Amino acid sequence: MRIIFVRHGDPDYENDRLTEEGKLQAEATAKRLKDEGITRILSSPMGRACETASYTADLLGLPIEKLDFMHEIRWGNPTGDEIMREGHPWTLGYKLFCESRSRADLEKWREHPYFKENKCVEYYDMIADKMDKLMEELGYVRKDGRYYCVRENRETIAIFSHGGSGACALSHLLDINFIYMIAAMTYGLCSVSVVNLPADVGLFVVPRIELYNDMAHVPAAKYAKVRFDAKTFL
Repeated sequence: MRIIFVRHGDPDYENDRLTEEGKLQAEATAKRLKDEGITRILSSPMGRACETASYTADLLGLPIEKLDFMHEIRWGNPTGDEIMREGHPWTLGYKLFCESRSRADLEKWREHPYFKENKCVEYYDMIADKMDKLMEELGYVRKDGRYYCVRENRETIAIFSHGGSGACALSHLLDINFIYMIAAMTYGLCSVSVVNLPADVGLFVVPRIELYNDMAHVPAAKYAKVRFDAKTFL
């Protein structure tokens, strides 16, 4: 089975829809995905994700199935200084990554003041739980942090979502530390990332990153704007 994660296009956040540039990105993404053998399209229920998915759905003649738990996450801490009240996980994740003295420190990210009371942790746990339920429906049962294949599945599923919910799902699916994911594995608007899960019935399988943050199809002008710049996270 292959899962293709797609982030939404350039957003008009206030109205939860795509900008004109975002529509061009979504159209280009649909053309990029047309030969991937997609059998199902799942999407966050939010407007900007559904609108992005609609271009691929129309091109392939597939319905969009709403995946409610993949709506964008919320964040923030009601206590503490300004940066913690805002609770922006990418800002705090990058700071924690740079401040930590060891990998062991990063493994304790949930207990760090940046995240201990941060709403994003609640959303992370919810998405992890719902992702496991979805995976079980698809034939992969999670046991001790690994996926066990209980039935053969050779579908290719596309999930259209957001920077936050996508990071939570990928972190859990790949068993990659969340701080490392949001600090070192950011991905751009309309990027395509592919995870491959072998259909080995009766065995534990290792989710494999087939492709990550592919933006070759995104118009060059916008691609330059969404590339990661560490200065914006400090």
